[in-house]
Amino acid sequence: MDRRTWAGLALAAMVLALPGCRSAGTASDRSGGGYEEGAGGIAGSGSGQGGMGAGGMADVSASTLPGGVVPGSQQDLAQTVGDRIYFGTDRFDLTPEAQAILDRQADWLRRYPNVVVSIEGHADERGTREYNLALGDRRALTVRNYLVARGVADLRVTSVSFGKERPEATGADEQAWSRNRRAVTTVQ
Repeated sequence: MDRRTWAGLALAAMVLALPGCRSAGTASDRSGGGYEEGAGGIAGSGSGQGGMGAGGMADVSASTLPGGVVPGSQQDLAQTVGDRIYFGTDRFDLTPEAQAILDRQADWLRRYPNVVVSIEGHADERGTREYNLALGDRRALTVRNYLVARGVADLRVTSVSFGKERPEATGADEQAWSRNRRAVTTVQ
């Protein structure tokens, strides 16, 4: 074979191998399972752009807010605007309270244009694993779509469903279930 044939074969092999690559440390890697979806399909399948710095950390200011909170960090998001919303039983529609929190999140994300987030959809323990993964996915996608509709670039927001696999509260009562029916916005 001549040199051009070898170069073409090498290029074809790289193109075929590339979709199988995945960035380390995604939410599903840490959980041992979960269904992820983003603007391009699978979370972590971007071109390396979108506000990620060295080591996969979001680029944020080196200064800190009162209390030692780094601007643009998960702690900043949680403390200043809230990082989670809650849903009714078997529901994935947004309440007025949830919309208000998401409006604040969209404003916060516009303030920090280099921050990339993942929306985690969760469900309570009732129902099958498959049903709760699907419900968590609908919840996460509802939040993702709301943020994108409010002006956040779709490449900056991915979604993942954990179903009932990561409860916030333990217990088999309405108080615990209501805390587990949620979507959490996490800074990547």
